[in-house]
Amino acid sequence: MLLERLQERIPADRLQLDPAVTASYAHDEAEWAPHGTPLVLVRPRTAEEVQEVVRACIEHGVPVVPRGAGTGLSGGANAIDGCVVLSTEAMTSIAEIDPVERLAVVQPGVVNDHLRSACAEHGLWYPPDPASSPWSTIGGNVATNAGGLCCVKYGVTADYVLGLQVVTGTGELVRLGRRTAKGVAGYDLARLLVGSEGTLGVITEVTLRLRPQRPPERTVAGYFSSVVDAGRAVTAVGAAGIVPSALELVDRHCLEAVDQWKKMDLAVEAEVILLARCDVPGAAGDDEADAIRDCFEQAGATWAARSTDQDEADALFAARRLAYPALERLGPVLTEDVCVPKAAVPEMLARIEAIGKRHATLIANIAHAGDGNLHPLLITPRGDDAARVRAQRAFEEIIDEAIALGGTVTGEHGIGLLKRDGLVQELPAAVLDLHRAVKAALDPHGILNPGKVIAAPADGGAPGPADRG
Repeated sequence: MLLERLQERIPADRLQLDPAVTASYAHDEAEWAPHGTPLVLVRPRTAEEVQEVVRACIEHGVPVVPRGAGTGLSGGANAIDGCVVLSTEAMTSIAEIDPVERLAVVQPGVVNDHLRSACAEHGLWYPPDPASSPWSTIGGNVATNAGGLCCVKYGVTADYVLGLQVVTGTGELVRLGRRTAKGVAGYDLARLLVGSEGTLGVITEVTLRLRPQRPPERTVAGYFSSVVDAGRAVTAVGAAGIVPSALELVDRHCLEAVDQWKKMDLAVEAEVILLARCDVPGAAGDDEADAIRDCFEQAGATWAARSTDQDEADALFAARRLAYPALERLGPVLTEDVCVPKAAVPEMLARIEAIGKRHATLIANIAHAGDGNLHPLLITPRGDDAARVRAQRAFEEIIDEAIALGGTVTGEHGIGLLKRDGLVQELPAAVLDLHRAVKAALDPHGILNPGKVIAAPADGGAPGPADRG
């Protein structure tokens, strides 16, 4: 039996069979995404232990569902009945920070903010900073190709992954990528695994590119009477050729929820706030901040200014990060993650507003507005099934509208379970077949996070190994 094999090969303290504990690892933070009951939870500490788990699952034909901190919002880490949930939370070693090569080597369970703090001690910086950075892990960030506030200027996780150590779907422990600044030997398999949500391999180590610490940022805030006006300001900043180090949108619903929770005195007379930051040093940075303020004013801001109070500026950005957990206190929150071209941001925000009204669903808005990555938050009363159905329909319509405007169904949260239908809408059938072919090649036994990302073909044919994931 699988359990006997695991007990033979894995230290006993790595295995957890208590149903109360395994149930808490059966799903991520995706509201209403289905999940099953795991057979066992395994929390390995080494790559070799991960390898033993995967090999045992191959031998017994049991699915393995990799999991980081469980902060995902698409159901990508959700268990299926009888699976092994493999949590990397105990793999927390920062093996190396190299100031000369400007790289870090870490295990997948390292928390994003912990890595950033460790890098700062060497005068270095790891830019990707999802709103969940105080809790989410590097392995999960790599699995979903997470972005964050800084990505408008500095890129997403994939831009910083140099190499990976991975347990493959055949049970091999391999290294992909490189440590050098350049390298084009063979296919870029490391890049292929970034964003694959555990369906192509289990990440056991990550080599990351680092940057020098940047200068202090200037903050510009703008108040707007509508999300559409704020969207026009985003477009104006892009049209002016300005690339701020952050450009975030937060609406009144989010600020009020954070204020009620954390008592941060965030009361503002605006329906929407845009928060921009600039990290260009010297007088050029002052000029950039002034130019952003001008864009805000020209787009119809009721008030716009460069912040002279760093504590106040930090509080507003802290509120942006706290918006999701604050809104969760009000009721179930279904979180969207569409991304559209910057020029389409005003129209997309207007369509989201109309969708909310049409389905009688409260939609709060936060966004990495600078790169068109919008996170409408659909809030429903607890226990109200009719409201849940309306919210799910609104969720689907938001996906439809994003695709119609030339966008994508997910900017950084991943496909998981919630966005599989959206992926089918976005990608041509031939491209979906390429995905299935890659899945079949790298996971021939079909055990790696099956059912996530790529569904079975729409023709209803008998699923093969590629269709199990």
